[in-house]
Amino acid sequence: MNKPPYPHPLIAREGWPFVAGVVLISVLVSFWSGWISIPFWLLSIFVVQFFRDPGRVAPDGEFNVLSPADGRIVTVEQVRDVYADRDALKISVFMNVFNVHSNRSPVKGDVQSVTYFPGKFFNASLDKASLENERNATVLRTSHGHVVTAVQVAGLVAKRILCYTLPGQTLYAGQRYGFIRFGSRVDVYLPVGSRPRVAIGDKVSATSTVLAELPEQADVAA
Repeated sequence: MNKPPYPHPLIAREGWPFVAGVVLISVLVSFWSGWISIPFWLLSIFVVQFFRDPGRVAPDGEFNVLSPADGRIVTVEQVRDVYADRDALKISVFMNVFNVHSNRSPVKGDVQSVTYFPGKFFNASLDKASLENERNATVLRTSHGHVVTAVQVAGLVAKRILCYTLPGQTLYAGQRYGFIRFGSRVDVYLPVGSRPRVAIGDKVSATSTVLAELPEQADVAA
């Protein structure tokens, strides 16, 4: 079993200012009125749960493709991967506001490119969100030559995509590499011939759920 390389605190570092701010306001309002402070404390609980960042352990398997996010599967289909210019199997994970929003690398591989695309903010569960919403695409190449594309997609209320990796870096499978605030999706494009291990409607967990298995022979034309 692989240990997570990222030292996961209870609360994601992206949430520290938000948690500190809402808790401080709740405390101050409590001194004024206990009843009026109740909605602020409820908001504090919501903010804390949104920015929770649990550590995860990846299952064994050198050809496993791990879920990059917590959420629900909304797409499993053959499409064109416009980011790596190839046909691909696309698996999409939709995150609602109650899911963990820390994003993890689906495979171990070298980062080939990281590209940001400005766009709209449609509901992330819609198919058109993949190519019309604001998004950030990271293309990886594994040691076996497989190309895997992970695309962070903003949603209806998600207004901030954070990506911490750069071309030339190597990511571990399950390594934390980004975060999206508030409600969104991650699309994963895999080589044709990959075997899905999930179906539409399945609930998945970042790092610990296997989305698919890569073919043992990489497509050299990818």
